[in-house]
Amino acid sequence: MLTAAKKIARPKSLAKMPVTKADLMAAQALFDLEVSGAPELQAELKTLFILSARQIEVDTQRKAIVIFVPARLLRQFQRISGRLIPELEKKLGGKHVMIVARRRILPKPSKTNRVRREPRPYSRTLTAVHEAILNDVVSPSEIVGRRMRYRVDGTRMSTVYLDPKDTFHVKDKLKTFSAVYQKLTGSHTTFEFPAVEK
Repeated sequence: MLTAAKKIARPKSLAKMPVTKADLMAAQALFDLEVSGAPELQAELKTLFILSARQIEVDTQRKAIVIFVPARLLRQFQRISGRLIPELEKKLGGKHVMIVARRRILPKPSKTNRVRREPRPYSRTLTAVHEAILNDVVSPSEIVGRRMRYRVDGTRMSTVYLDPKDTFHVKDKLKTFSAVYQKLTGSHTTFEFPAVEK
Protein backbone atom coordinates (compact mmCIF):
# COMPACT_ATOMS: atom_id res chain seq x y z
CA MET A 1 0.00 0.00 0.00
CA LEU A 2 1.35 3.39 -1.00
CA THR A 3 1.10 6.02 1.70
CA ALA A 4 2.80 9.24 2.68
CA ALA A 5 4.54 7.47 5.59
CA LYS A 6 6.93 5.81 3.14
CA LYS A 7 8.43 9.27 2.44
CA ILE A 8 9.64 9.47 6.06
CA ALA A 9 12.69 7.27 6.59
CA ARG A 10 14.69 7.66 9.78
CA PRO A 11 17.99 6.10 10.80
CA LYS A 12 18.25 4.14 14.04
CA SER A 13 19.48 7.20 15.93
CA LEU A 14 16.21 9.04 15.16
CA ALA A 15 13.88 6.02 15.28
CA LYS A 16 12.51 6.86 18.74
CA MET A 17 11.52 10.37 17.66
CA PRO A 18 7.72 10.49 17.28
CA VAL A 19 6.19 11.43 13.94
CA THR A 20 4.76 14.95 14.25
CA LYS A 21 1.98 16.69 12.39
CA ALA A 22 4.54 18.73 10.42
CA ASP A 23 6.30 15.48 9.38
CA LEU A 24 3.06 14.06 8.05
CA MET A 25 2.10 17.28 6.23
CA ALA A 26 5.47 17.49 4.45
CA ALA A 27 5.49 13.77 3.63
CA GLN A 28 1.94 13.94 2.28
CA ALA A 29 2.81 16.91 0.08
CA LEU A 30 5.88 15.09 -1.31
CA PHE A 31 3.84 11.93 -1.86
CA ASP A 32 1.09 13.85 -3.69
CA LEU A 33 3.68 15.44 -5.97
CA GLU A 34 5.24 12.03 -6.62
CA VAL A 35 1.87 10.51 -7.52
CA SER A 36 0.15 13.35 -9.37
CA GLY A 37 2.74 16.08 -9.97
CA ALA A 38 4.58 17.06 -13.12
CA PRO A 39 6.13 14.04 -14.91
CA GLU A 40 9.72 15.32 -14.52
CA LEU A 41 9.15 15.81 -10.77
CA GLN A 42 7.57 12.36 -10.39
CA ALA A 43 10.67 10.62 -11.70
CA GLU A 44 12.99 12.62 -9.41
CA LEU A 45 10.86 12.19 -6.27
CA LYS A 46 10.64 8.39 -6.44
CA THR A 47 14.04 7.94 -4.77
CA LEU A 48 13.84 10.89 -2.35
CA PHE A 49 12.64 10.86 1.25
CA ILE A 50 12.77 13.09 4.32
CA LEU A 51 13.93 12.59 7.90
CA SER A 52 11.60 15.05 9.62
CA ALA A 53 9.92 18.43 9.29
CA ARG A 54 9.49 21.32 11.67
CA GLN A 55 7.04 24.20 11.65
CA ILE A 56 8.57 27.52 12.70
CA GLU A 57 6.59 30.65 13.46
CA VAL A 58 8.03 33.65 11.61
CA ASP A 59 5.57 36.22 12.92
CA THR A 60 1.92 36.27 13.94
CA GLN A 61 0.65 35.73 10.39
CA ARG A 62 3.39 33.69 8.72
CA LYS A 63 4.76 30.21 9.38
CA ALA A 64 7.53 28.27 7.66
CA ILE A 65 8.13 24.56 7.22
CA VAL A 66 11.71 23.32 7.43
CA ILE A 67 12.15 19.89 5.87
CA PHE A 68 15.19 17.95 7.08
CA VAL A 69 16.72 15.54 4.59
CA PRO A 70 19.80 13.29 4.73
CA ALA A 71 22.98 15.14 3.77
CA ARG A 72 23.66 12.65 0.98
CA LEU A 73 20.31 13.48 -0.69
CA LEU A 74 20.59 17.27 -0.37
CA ARG A 75 22.22 17.71 -3.79
CA GLN A 76 19.32 15.86 -5.47
CA PHE A 77 16.76 18.00 -3.63
CA GLN A 78 18.61 21.20 -4.59
CA ARG A 79 18.75 20.15 -8.23
CA ILE A 80 14.93 20.17 -8.42
CA SER A 81 14.29 22.84 -5.79
CA GLY A 82 13.38 25.47 -8.38
CA ARG A 83 10.30 23.44 -9.31
CA LEU A 84 9.78 21.55 -6.05
CA ILE A 85 9.65 24.40 -3.50
CA PRO A 86 6.86 26.40 -5.24
CA GLU A 87 4.80 23.21 -5.58
CA LEU A 88 5.33 22.33 -1.89
CA GLU A 89 4.38 25.87 -0.85
CA LYS A 90 1.11 25.53 -2.79
CA LYS A 91 0.37 22.14 -1.20
CA LEU A 92 1.19 23.39 2.32
CA GLY A 93 -1.14 26.37 2.21
CA GLY A 94 1.28 29.15 1.27
CA LYS A 95 3.80 28.49 4.05
CA HIS A 96 7.42 29.11 3.09
CA VAL A 97 9.34 25.86 2.64
CA MET A 98 13.05 25.31 3.21
CA ILE A 99 15.01 22.12 2.67
CA VAL A 100 17.92 21.67 5.09
CA ALA A 101 20.31 18.74 5.46
CA ARG A 102 20.56 17.05 8.86
CA ARG A 103 24.13 17.55 10.01
CA ARG A 104 26.02 16.55 13.12
CA ILE A 105 28.33 18.67 15.25
CA LEU A 106 31.12 16.79 17.00
CA PRO A 107 32.48 18.24 20.25
CA LYS A 108 35.92 19.75 20.42
CA PRO A 109 38.47 17.18 21.69
CA SER A 110 39.52 17.84 25.27
CA LYS A 111 41.28 16.00 28.08
CA THR A 112 38.09 14.30 29.22
CA ASN A 113 36.71 13.13 25.86
CA ARG A 114 39.72 11.87 23.93
CA VAL A 115 38.19 8.47 23.25
CA ARG A 116 38.31 8.90 19.50
CA ARG A 117 41.74 8.59 17.96
CA GLU A 118 40.97 10.22 14.61
CA PRO A 119 40.89 14.01 14.33
CA ARG A 120 37.57 15.78 14.06
CA PRO A 121 36.78 16.67 10.42
CA TYR A 122 36.21 20.34 9.66
CA SER A 123 32.75 19.57 8.23
CA ARG A 124 31.62 18.49 11.73
CA THR A 125 32.68 21.68 13.54
CA LEU A 126 30.12 24.19 14.81
CA THR A 127 31.28 26.87 12.36
CA ALA A 128 31.13 24.61 9.31
CA VAL A 129 27.69 23.23 10.22
CA HIS A 130 26.26 26.73 10.78
CA GLU A 131 27.70 27.90 7.44
CA ALA A 132 26.17 24.90 5.69
CA ILE A 133 22.78 25.53 7.33
CA LEU A 134 22.96 29.16 6.19
CA ASN A 135 23.56 28.05 2.60
CA ASP A 136 20.70 25.53 2.82
CA VAL A 137 18.24 28.07 4.22
CA VAL A 138 18.79 30.62 1.43
CA SER A 139 18.86 28.01 -1.34
CA PRO A 140 18.22 28.34 -4.35
CA SER A 141 19.57 31.89 -3.94
CA GLU A 142 23.28 32.43 -3.32
CA ILE A 143 25.20 34.42 -0.72
CA VAL A 144 27.39 37.13 -2.26
CA GLY A 145 28.66 38.80 0.91
CA ARG A 146 28.62 38.76 4.67
CA ARG A 147 29.27 41.42 7.29
CA MET A 148 29.88 40.85 10.99
CA ARG A 149 29.48 43.91 13.19
CA TYR A 150 30.71 43.89 16.78
CA ARG A 151 29.00 46.28 19.14
CA VAL A 152 30.54 47.98 22.17
CA ASP A 153 28.66 45.71 24.57
CA GLY A 154 30.19 42.62 22.92
CA THR A 155 27.16 41.46 20.93
CA ARG A 156 27.53 40.53 17.29
CA MET A 157 25.27 41.59 14.46
CA SER A 158 25.55 39.52 11.29
CA THR A 159 24.26 40.67 7.90
CA VAL A 160 24.11 38.35 4.91
CA TYR A 161 23.86 39.77 1.39
CA LEU A 162 22.03 37.68 -1.20
CA ASP A 163 22.44 37.67 -4.96
CA PRO A 164 20.51 40.65 -6.44
CA LYS A 165 19.36 38.60 -9.44
CA ASP A 166 17.09 36.61 -7.07
CA THR A 167 15.34 39.71 -5.70
CA PHE A 168 12.04 38.86 -7.37
CA HIS A 169 11.94 35.28 -6.02
CA VAL A 170 13.12 35.72 -2.42
CA LYS A 171 12.24 39.34 -1.59
CA ASP A 172 9.26 38.30 0.55
CA LYS A 173 11.22 35.51 2.30
CA LEU A 174 13.90 37.63 4.00
CA LYS A 175 12.12 37.68 7.39
CA THR A 176 11.52 33.94 7.07
CA PHE A 177 15.22 33.29 6.41
CA SER A 178 16.14 35.28 9.51
CA ALA A 179 13.60 33.57 11.78
CA VAL A 180 14.45 30.05 10.57
CA TYR A 181 18.21 30.56 10.82
CA GLN A 182 17.87 31.98 14.33
CA LYS A 183 15.68 29.06 15.42
CA LEU A 184 18.08 26.46 14.01
CA THR A 185 21.40 27.97 15.13
CA GLY A 186 20.58 30.55 17.80
CA SER A 187 22.42 33.40 16.05
CA HIS A 188 20.59 36.54 14.98
CA THR A 189 21.21 37.35 11.32
CA THR A 190 19.60 39.81 8.93
CA PHE A 191 19.30 39.13 5.22
CA GLU A 192 19.51 41.90 2.63
CA PHE A 193 20.32 42.59 -0.97
CA PRO A 194 23.44 44.66 -1.64
CA ALA A 195 22.96 48.23 -2.80
CA VAL A 196 23.49 48.37 -6.54
CA GLU A 197 25.33 51.44 -7.80
CA LYS A 198 23.92 52.95 -10.99
